[in-house]
Amino acid sequence: MGKELRTPIPEEEIRALRAGDVIYVSGVLFTARDEAHKVLLEKGAPFPLEGLALFHCGPVVRKAGDTWEVIAAGPTTSMRMESMEPEFLRKFKPRVIVGKGGMGEGTLRALAEVGAVYCHFTGGAGALAAQRIKGVREVHYLDELGIPEAVWVFEVERFGPLVVAMDSHGRSLYAEVGAEVKRNLEKVLGRTKEG
Repeated sequence: MGKELRTPIPEEEIRALRAGDVIYVSGVLFTARDEAHKVLLEKGAPFPLEGLALFHCGPVVRKAGDTWEVIAAGPTTSMRMESMEPEFLRKFKPRVIVGKGGMGEGTLRALAEVGAVYCHFTGGAGALAAQRIKGVREVHYLDELGIPEAVWVFEVERFGPLVVAMDSHGRSLYAEVGAEVKRNLEKVLGRTKEG
């Protein structure tokens, strides 16, 4: 069924989550890919980010009169942000990061330090994600960065399902799967050498 979270999300609600949990987020979700991370870290955030959900996403949007319409909002490969994410987490304290592919040890440590989680959203489901976006509240750095890299601020309702893949207790499903694959590969290679 999944756990329902609403922004701004208190740290204690995040600390109660464990890797493998399924969540849905309602409230404010903002996008930031690598260029947006750089700008926000250099210039500061134009709105408070603490307690919000950060989406690694370059949305497909179109202008409809005076409003923006989100056509698709699929996740970007999160590892692109790994070099900046620990600092971003410590500085701005978003509580949920949404992306695909996982992140590294630096981010895992920062999640535990600040009380945040990294959630996996299925790649290729950008149209599904767009259905959960109820509107664009604002957009920042559009002229400077362009549509995919701009910081989009969305109002979302039950955005998900999101799988907690890295929790605030130091557990990463990606690391566990990687270790299991390595063990299995060593077994296979060991049998091959013996045979």
